[in-house]
Amino acid sequence: MILQPEEWVRQHCIHYLIDVKKYPKSLINVEKELIVNTLKKRYDIVVFNPNGNIHLIVECKSPSVTIDQNTFDQIAQYNMALNATFLMITNGLNHYYCQMDFKNKKYRFLKDIPDYQV
Repeated sequence: MILQPEEWVRQHCIHYLIDVKKYPKSLINVEKELIVNTLKKRYDIVVFNPNGNIHLIVECKSPSVTIDQNTFDQIAQYNMALNATFLMITNGLNHYYCQMDFKNKKYRFLKDIPDYQV
């Protein structure tokens, strides 16, 4: 089986979440379907909090895909259905992170996502 470029990015991101950020494998969910405004969508990676709420959504793109506003809009649209605290977009070369501020309906870009907190 040949690893497609987006899958390569997804696998490296999963290892980053587990090995560097120390998120438990049991809280990480990969490539599942969800419905956003009656449209079926697939997310790449979701990390749950121990209470079942969504902590982080990760959107993985091929290294040849430039991350731009449209890319960010895609993950923000997914988050309308999921209400994750953190968002991450990566193409394996560039990584963007933000934290949601639901009260003020804004998001704030971060240098990185937080490490797992027990």
